[in-house]
Amino acid sequence: MHIEKISEIIAHFIGLFEMTTDEMRLRANYAEGAGPGADGPALPDQDAFTAAFSSDLQLKDYDPGINYKSGSYEIEFGPARHFGRVFEESLEKLAAIAAKDIPLPHFGDPTDIVLTDEPELTVFAGPGSAISHVLQVNALYDDDYLDMTDGVHAPRDTSFVIEQLADFSTKAEIFTPFASLHRTDTYDGALKIAEDLQNYIRNARNTEDSGVASPDSDVTHHFVTTEPMDDKVYVNGKVEADIPVLDDFLPDRGLAKLPEEPDDSNTSVEQDDPSGNSLDVTAGANLVVNVASVINTGVITSVSAVMGNYHQIDAISQAFVYSDNDEIASALHSSGHSAEETGTIAKNIAVFEQSTFEASRHAEPDSADPTFPNSWRVSVIDGDVSFVQWIEQYHFVTDNDTMTVTTSGSEATVLTGGNTSINFSSFFQMGLQYDLVIIGGNVLDINSITQVSLLYDNDWVRAEGDLDPGADLQTGNNLIWNFASIHNVGTGGPFEAMPDYMVDTQKAIEDRDPNMPEGLSFDVDFQGYAGLDVLYITGNLYDMTIIKQVSILGDSDDVTQAASTILENNPDATVTIDTGSNAVVNIAEIVDYDSFGQTTYLAGQLYSDAILIQGGLVEHDTTQPQPVDDGLANEVIAFLDNDDPAGGDSADGVINAGHDFSWSSTHPADVMQAMVA
Repeated sequence: MHIEKISEIIAHFIGLFEMTTDEMRLRANYAEGAGPGADGPALPDQDAFTAAFSSDLQLKDYDPGINYKSGSYEIEFGPARHFGRVFEESLEKLAAIAAKDIPLPHFGDPTDIVLTDEPELTVFAGPGSAISHVLQVNALYDDDYLDMTDGVHAPRDTSFVIEQLADFSTKAEIFTPFASLHRTDTYDGALKIAEDLQNYIRNARNTEDSGVASPDSDVTHHFVTTEPMDDKVYVNGKVEADIPVLDDFLPDRGLAKLPEEPDDSNTSVEQDDPSGNSLDVTAGANLVVNVASVINTGVITSVSAVMGNYHQIDAISQAFVYSDNDEIASALHSSGHSAEETGTIAKNIAVFEQSTFEASRHAEPDSADPTFPNSWRVSVIDGDVSFVQWIEQYHFVTDNDTMTVTTSGSEATVLTGGNTSINFSSFFQMGLQYDLVIIGGNVLDINSITQVSLLYDNDWVRAEGDLDPGADLQTGNNLIWNFASIHNVGTGGPFEAMPDYMVDTQKAIEDRDPNMPEGLSFDVDFQGYAGLDVLYITGNLYDMTIIKQVSILGDSDDVTQAASTILENNPDATVTIDTGSNAVVNIAEIVDYDSFGQTTYLAGQLYSDAILIQGGLVEHDTTQPQPVDDGLANEVIAFLDNDDPAGGDSADGVINAGHDFSWSSTHPADVMQAMVA
C-alpha cells in the first residue's frame, strides 16, 4: 500500500519535469526566428473572413474550481458511536418549535435551532424635573439733611430707627411660623417641610381659639384657622364679600407721583406769574412693592393614579407691624389749613380658591358606537420627579430726613423722599400633556406664602421763631397691603379608589408587556380616544411652591419750619409738608394645576391640610431722636440765598434729594432711588 503511494508521488513529479522541458524548448525555438525586413515584399491585406460555423452546445461561464477528494487509506477500529440520544434531543427541540410556530429555514446541527423571544414594550424617556430658586434683595439707605436757613442746626442720629425695625421683625415672628423654611432640592428635604407644616397645623387645630384676638391692646388682630373656606376673602381675620381694590387705597404721593403723559394739544404750559410764594415739602411718599406670581402646570393630565400617599398642604401667613406716632408743634396744630390726620391703613388679605378644569369638547362622543383606545405609548421616569419654585423677595429701605425749611418769597419744592423700590418675579411652567399619569410612590403638593410688612413712620414737625401758623400738614396716610392667593385646579372632586386594572397597567409597564390591559381600554374617562399617551413615574412626585416676601421701611422725618427772615416780604405764604403717604405692598399669587380632569385614583392615604394666619401689631414707640456725635450726615443739602427775596422776578427753587444721582463720592450714592427690580 505504501509502495503505491510512493509510485504515485514519483509519477506526479516526473510529469511536472516533462512540462517544464517542453516550455523551455518552445521558448528557444521562438527566439531563433526573425521578422520580415524593411526591404522585404509587402504582404497583401487579408480580407475579412467569416467562417460558417454553428454549434448546438450551450456556453457556460468558466469555472476554474476543481473538486478533488482523495480516498482514505486508513481505517481506525474503535467502539461504535451511539446516536440514539442525539435523535431524541432533536425530536424534543422540533416539538418545542412546533408549539411556538417558529419557521425554520434549514435543519442542521441541533445547536443551529434559535428560539426567538416575544416582542417587548417600547418605552420612551419622560420629562425631567424643574427647579427654580429666585432671590431678590433691595437695600436703600437715603437719610437726607436739609437746612434752608442761614443758621446752624445739628443733624440727628437715626440709628434708633433701625433698632426699632429689628425689634418689629422679632415681634412679627409669632405670626409667621413658616418664614424659617429653608430651600431644598431633595425629596427628603421636601418631606421634612411637609411634616413640619402638618405638625404645626395639627397643634394649631388642637389649640385653635376660633380667631379670638389677643387681649394685648396693640394687637389689631390675631386670626388662625385650619379650615379656611374656599372662595372666601379674609381681611384682617374677617370674612368679606369682595376683594379690596389696591388703587382705592394708594395714597397720593404728591411731588413723587409719576408725571402724567402730555396731551396732544398745543396749549402753552408756561407760567406767567413768577411771584408766587409757596413751599411744598415731601419727605415721605416712599413706595416699596413685592410682586410674585407662579402658574404651575407640572404634568398636564386628565387622569392620574397615585400608588402611595397624597399630601396636600396650603399655608398662608401674613403679618404687619408699624409705628406711626407723630409729634406736631402746637403752633401748627392751631392752623386752620392743617390737613386732618388720616393715620395708617393696614390690611392682610387672603384668598383660597378651588376649581375643576373644564376641557372643551368639539364633538360629543357617539353613545351608540363608542370609541375606546386600542394602543398606547408609554414614557417612563426612573426615580423621583420634582417641580420646585422657591421665591424670596426682600426690601430694606430707610428714608429718615432731617430738614429746616422756610419760605423764600418764591415757589420752592423740596422732595427728599419719593423712593420707589420694586421686586417683581413671574414664573409660568408649561409641562407636557399625557392622558394618564401613574405615580409609583407618594405625592407631596405644598403651597406656602409668607408676607411680612414693617413700617416705622414716627415724625416730628416743629415750629421755630415767630411763625405764621398757615401750613398744611400730612404726617400719616400710610398704606400697608399684604395680599396672598392660592388657587388649586383639578382636585375639587373626591379621590377615587384604585381600580385593579390600574395596578395591572403598572405591572404591565414594569414587565414591558406590549399588550394594553383590557380594563384600561374600556375606562369611561378615555372614551373617544384612539390611543393613550401614558407617563409612569417609578418614584415620588413633589410639587412645591414657596413664596416669602419681606418689606421693611423706615421713614422717620424731622421737619422744622423756621420763620422767614423778612416776614414783611412774605405775606400769605402757602406751606405744605408731607412726611407720610408711604406704601408698603406685598402681592403673591399661586395657581397650581394639579390635574386637568376630574379623576384621581389613590391607593394610599390622603393628607389634606390648610392653614391661614393673619396678625397685625401697632407699636406706640416714644423714642426721641438725639443729635449725631460729631459726624457728618449722609447728604448735606444747603439752600442759602442772601439776595433780597422781595424782588418780583425772583426765580423758583426746586430741591430733589430723593431722585438725585449726584454726590456719588459720598456714601451711599442714591443709585436705587427711582426703581430697583
